[in-house]
Amino acid sequence: NFCLLFRCLQLLQAKSPDLGEYDPLTQADSDESEDDLVLNLQKNGGVKNGKSPLGEAPEPDSDAEVAEAAKPHLSEVTTEGYPSEPLGGLEQKAASSLVSYVRTSVFLLTLGISMILVLLCAFLIPCPPRDLHSTWSRHLGSQGGGDLSPLELADVNGDGLRDVLLSFVMSRNGSAVGGSRPAANLVCLSGMNGSTLWSSLLPEEARDITCLELMPGSLAETVCLVTGTHKMLSAFNATSGKAIWTLNPNYLSNGTLAAPVVVLPDLDEDGVRDLVVLAIGELQPDLCFLLVSGRTGSPVGRPVKYNVVGVGNLIGPQVYITTNGAVYILFGFGNIQAVALRDIFVQAQNRDSSPPSLQIEEPEWEKRRSINLSELIDVYSDGVELLQMVKAPDSNCSNLLITTRQGLVLLRGQNLTPYWTLRLQGLRSQPTPGYFTDDQTLDFLLQIQDGVGMKKMMVVDGDSGSVVWSYRAPCHMKETPATSAVTSDRKSVFLFWAEGLSAASPNSDIILGTEPPSLHHLYLLHPAFPSILLDLANTTGTVTASEVGINDLWKDAFYVTRTTGPSSEGHPAALVVSKLSLRWALMEGQMAQLQESTPKIGRGELRRFLSRIKFVEAPYEVSGC
Repeated sequence: NFCLLFRCLQLLQAKSPDLGEYDPLTQADSDESEDDLVLNLQKNGGVKNGKSPLGEAPEPDSDAEVAEAAKPHLSEVTTEGYPSEPLGGLEQKAASSLVSYVRTSVFLLTLGISMILVLLCAFLIPCPPRDLHSTWSRHLGSQGGGDLSPLELADVNGDGLRDVLLSFVMSRNGSAVGGSRPAANLVCLSGMNGSTLWSSLLPEEARDITCLELMPGSLAETVCLVTGTHKMLSAFNATSGKAIWTLNPNYLSNGTLAAPVVVLPDLDEDGVRDLVVLAIGELQPDLCFLLVSGRTGSPVGRPVKYNVVGVGNLIGPQVYITTNGAVYILFGFGNIQAVALRDIFVQAQNRDSSPPSLQIEEPEWEKRRSINLSELIDVYSDGVELLQMVKAPDSNCSNLLITTRQGLVLLRGQNLTPYWTLRLQGLRSQPTPGYFTDDQTLDFLLQIQDGVGMKKMMVVDGDSGSVVWSYRAPCHMKETPATSAVTSDRKSVFLFWAEGLSAASPNSDIILGTEPPSLHHLYLLHPAFPSILLDLANTTGTVTASEVGINDLWKDAFYVTRTTGPSSEGHPAALVVSKLSLRWALMEGQMAQLQESTPKIGRGELRRFLSRIKFVEAPYEVSGC
């Protein structure tokens, strides 16, 4: 190895530009002399400092050799026994070797650090959970009655997937001992697989579950507000299911809660949004508003009573914030009246002043006060059945969509004047907002009872109030819920329940079911294919509630239903909660052709279109401006 290193150095010296051009003949002679030198070294045992291994200098063979040795020679052997080289060349080679070593070290170090980071990302940082099919069904046993079916979606465990919250009345043997009302159970199910995350007992049946952040800020905890059917109002920690506070029922005096709790701006300036509940006495005119602290659950002042006379359903209460920032509470019996939050606050605190945020007025609303300057403002008074806020086009404000016994009315939120009116009979369920047309104005899916065991679905243009799509289908399920989901191209898919559809007769719009009335199907309508319905799922039970949530990570939507099975004497109905991924269901659904279209739509074309659909959050859930 030593000799090979020596040969390599000689070759480098021969090729060095400082020593001239490389000559193969000269190099051959040099190679022979080098071979002789190697043999000599092996024979004599090596040379060190010009001496033999025993420390004695070798004797010259003749005087000529002595004389020759005395002469300086370029190829003179160095003190180590090797030919000497120019000193600058050695320094240059050493510097070059050092630079090469440093470069190699830096490269290897960078490569090692990169590999470590990749391994950390791949193994130590957990990947977000994927929903996959997101299709599961959970049987919660038998429920012991109850007329309400509250259902709410909220991410309670921070995994990015919305979980399912619901409440149901337990069987009579599970009621509270000595209690006059059956106990209920508040349950939170995992949105991933339907497993129970937590549950909590309730003293009475729940009317409504609302989960939100009462405290502004990204680190605020999600709170679930549960309103009962009698006197219960409680706030639960959405993560643990533990009760944060419960309203003392004594503050409601002789009244009972008539509607779900309503969230207000921060009134007591403690950094947490406050609440208002509406209680009703034994006699209808006795309506009472009670302001409640969102932080402690204690009343913010005394109850405020109003005498309201009306015929029909209880409307509201709902909060509306106008363009100028004025806050009003809408409520009524078969009509809609408004009261300024400022007036409620002043009476509750028994003082003349109010916070600056409540001193704002809306001139167009104030003009509608009664002649005697009553605190109540007349909004609409013609057989009101339902009231909902819908987003106004190109604005963060909302309009008022009013369902009456005669039809549908859209009021401008700014001045309460009618935008359009649609005359309809038999409209009893709440319209479902969504984008069906291309004008970026919210349209509405309506379900109308149309004879025995039949219903008519129609889509109303939100800009003009005209009907742009309609279809008649069999359905024996009463008041089946309809929902919608928004896609990334600002369109909406509408979901509703009906019985199995058969081909339409060309001379009749009557569609007869091909299956027994006990089997209902979930159908999806996309505005791009108005002549096609997609059959996504079916059930033999009664769907009592449904919600649509969005999985932001995978741009998917999921459909959650609350279903009760058939009940018999002595056997309460079974409660089932199911979750269905819409993107997966779109690929697996069956196509139902409502009418012939030109050109005819093929199954492959439809599947390619549906595979590109991505769902986003709905932008139209607002309560004012």
